[in-house]
Amino acid sequence: MATTELQQPGNGGLSARAARTLKAVPRAWNRFWRLVSLYMPKRLYARSLIIVIAPMILLQSVVAFVFMERHWATVTQRLSQATVRDIAAIIDLIETYPHDADYANVIRIAQDRMQLKVDLLPPDPLPAPGPKPFFSILDDVLSAEITRQINRPFWIDTVGNSNIVEVRVQLENKVLRVFVRRSQAYASNTHIFLIWMVGTSLVLLMIAIPFLRNQIRPILTLAEAAESFGKGRPMPRDFRPRGAEEVRRAGFAFIQMRERIERQIEQRTAMLTGVSHDLRTILTRFKLQLALAGGKAETKAALDQDIDDMQSMLEGYLAFARGEASEDAGRFDLDAYFQKLDDEARLRKRKLSTTLTGDPDVHVRPNAFARLMSNVIGNAFRYAKTVEVTANHGRGSLLVTVDDDGPGIPADRREDVFKPFVRLDEARNLDASGTGLGLSIARDIARSHGGDITLDDSPLGGLRAVIKVPA
Repeated sequence: MATTELQQPGNGGLSARAARTLKAVPRAWNRFWRLVSLYMPKRLYARSLIIVIAPMILLQSVVAFVFMERHWATVTQRLSQATVRDIAAIIDLIETYPHDADYANVIRIAQDRMQLKVDLLPPDPLPAPGPKPFFSILDDVLSAEITRQINRPFWIDTVGNSNIVEVRVQLENKVLRVFVRRSQAYASNTHIFLIWMVGTSLVLLMIAIPFLRNQIRPILTLAEAAESFGKGRPMPRDFRPRGAEEVRRAGFAFIQMRERIERQIEQRTAMLTGVSHDLRTILTRFKLQLALAGGKAETKAALDQDIDDMQSMLEGYLAFARGEASEDAGRFDLDAYFQKLDDEARLRKRKLSTTLTGDPDVHVRPNAFARLMSNVIGNAFRYAKTVEVTANHGRGSLLVTVDDDGPGIPADRREDVFKPFVRLDEARNLDASGTGLGLSIARDIARSHGGDITLDDSPLGGLRAVIKVPA
C-alpha cells in the first residue's frame, strides 16, 4: 500500500506533463504554419509555381541522393578495387621474379593486359601529401583500397591531370609509379545523369510556366473586372469567361450578377425619377394654391417654409437612394475644386487652408465625388471656424484629411452618424437640413468607389474626417 501511494503522485505528474506536451504540439504546429505563410508568396502564380517546382526538386533530390549513394559510390568502389587489385598483382610479380633486372616483361604485361603505365623509380622519399579536393570520392575510396590491399607507404595524385591518376607505392629499394586512366578507377559518366535530370526539369518547367500563366490569367482578369465594377468603373471591353471550367463558371456567374445589379439600379432609378416628378408636381401645386389663396401673411410664410423643407428633404432622400451609381468615371480636378472651396470659405467667413500632394487629376465619378467632398467639408464649415484640408494622391489611391476646430463628435457616436436618418443632439448635428443623410450619402459614395470614410480626433481640437478612395 505504501508503495502504491508513493507511485500515484509520480504517475499524476507524468500524466500532467504529457497533457501539457500534447497541448503544446498544436500551438507549435500553428506557429510553424504562421511563420511559413509569412514568407510564402502572396500571389497565386508564384504559389502555383512553388506547387509545381517544390515536388520536382524534392523528387530529384531523393533520386540524386539514392543514385549517388547506391550507384555512383558503389561503381567507384568496384572500379577502385579492380585497379588496386591490378597494382597489387604487379607488385607481386616484381617481388616474385626479381631476376628480371629492368622488369620489361612486367611493364609489358601491365601495359598490354591491364592498361597501366608502370615505371620503377629510385628509392627516393615519396612526395609530400597534396591538398585534398573539397569533394572527391575517388581520393577517399582509392586510398582506402590501397591501404586495405597493399598496406605499404603510398602517394596518390587525383587532382593533377584530369584524365590520369598517379599512384606511387614504396617498395624495397625502389618506388613503383603507376599511371591509371581516371575512368578505370572512377565512375566518370555521372555528370551525364545529372545533365539529363536537370535538362528534363528545365524542359518541364518551360512547359509548366506558360501553362500556369495561361490558367491564372483568366482569374486575374476576373478579379480586375470585379474590382472595376465594385469601384463603379466600366468593365474591360475584352472581358469574357476563359480558362478552366470552374473559372468560366465564375466568370459567367459574375456577368449575370452584374447584369442583375445594373437592372435593379435602372429600375430603382426609373422608379425614383417617377416618384420625384409626382411629388414635385404636388408640391408645386401646393405653392400655387398658397399663392392664390388668401389669408394671413404669417400663415402663408410658414406653409411656404414647410413646403421648402419638404422639397429639401425629398431631394435628400432621393439623392441617398440614387447614390449617383449610374454616373461614369471620369477626371476630377482637385486644384479647381480647392479654388471653389476658397471662394466658399470667404463667403462663409471661415479660415481654410488646403494642401495637395501628387497629381491633381483623379479618376473618379466627378459629380458623386464632388457631392462627397461637399457633404464632409460643408459640415466642417458649418460647425467650425478653421478648416484644414490635406489631399495626398499617389500609388493608386487618394487620401483626403479634413480637420476642423469645431465641437467634434463623441467617440462612441462616430459610427452612428453614418447611419441614415440619424441626428445628433449633442455637440453638433451633422446635417443641418434635418434629414440626417449628409455623412450617409458621403460614405455610400466613398464605398461605391471602393474606399471609405472614417472619423477621428483632430489636432485642431475638433473632428477629423479621413476619406480614402482608389484613384
